[in-house]
Amino acid sequence: MNPIERALGILLLLSSGKLVSATTLAERFDVSLRTIYRDIDRLIALGVPVDAERGAEGGYRLAKGYLHPPVALSRNETAALLSALALIRSIRTTPLAADLDAAERKLVASLPKAVHDLLSQADRIIGIEPVPADIFHAGTKAEPTGAWQRALDGFMLGLLESRRVRFDYANPSRREIRAHDVEPYGILFDRDLWYLAGRCVDTDILKIYRADRASDLEVSGFRFRPSKDFTVQSLLGGVWLERAMRRWEKEGPVARIKVTADQARKLSADWYYKHAAFAPADDGSIVIGIPNASSERILPLVRWLGPGAEILEPTELRQELITELNGMAAVHGGDR
Repeated sequence: MNPIERALGILLLLSSGKLVSATTLAERFDVSLRTIYRDIDRLIALGVPVDAERGAEGGYRLAKGYLHPPVALSRNETAALLSALALIRSIRTTPLAADLDAAERKLVASLPKAVHDLLSQADRIIGIEPVPADIFHAGTKAEPTGAWQRALDGFMLGLLESRRVRFDYANPSRREIRAHDVEPYGILFDRDLWYLAGRCVDTDILKIYRADRASDLEVSGFRFRPSKDFTVQSLLGGVWLERAMRRWEKEGPVARIKVTADQARKLSADWYYKHAAFAPADDGSIVIGIPNASSERILPLVRWLGPGAEILEPTELRQELITELNGMAAVHGGDR
């Protein structure tokens, strides 16, 4: 028996899930223990996840879930999967994109010849309209980059292997980059952007990170025990943004705008501003607290709201708005 045949035989024996001792393997293949050790090392070097346990009762076995039984799909089931893949691709950046391409090639290659040609050109028969740009909310659009893909892939690998990840994160409100050590819990997609959900090791808080703002991500050697109580479904419906805004209110400056009741109702229907803090004032107006005091965020909002909206804080934005509106008035105030 040559080494390749012996390695295949060892692989099949270890796939039972039971521990198999080196002595048993040596006797089974009529070779020395040293040869078995070399065979095991060769399998590990090829990426085969062989678990080893020491001691009198120890031995080798394959990691659970490494080998899967073949799956037979009908034509309709295959078409449904390819449609789902087309939808995922419309997102532009996807987790483990290279693995997704490989999986699709394997899926198409396994199809009957009668439908192989048709479904191998899935992009010719399945079209997905991309998410339109949201020009009102600044900073909610990002072009895919290699760094974004690497951050998303690395986070997914850390999640799958229950390992911490480290990355630098650019927070636009702080205008600085900070290093983060995170236990990956899940990922979510919202308005054409991927978000990473995980426990920040330094603060012991579940945080959400925009994937395109993470860079130099690496999977560390520190393992962690995933939270059994966590589900990414608990963050959907804007829950993640609601929690984030409450935290941002404590961490940075907050802009306060007084608006009419009608204007408050408009903003409460918006995907972003409905999670701001709404507080009734004595005169019947509403004061809205927004945990982002930048002129890029606040001035377009007040211009859009129009008369009835007043910036209360930060006061320096009031003068910026006056200067801007005076310029517009000068353009529109003369005879034409």
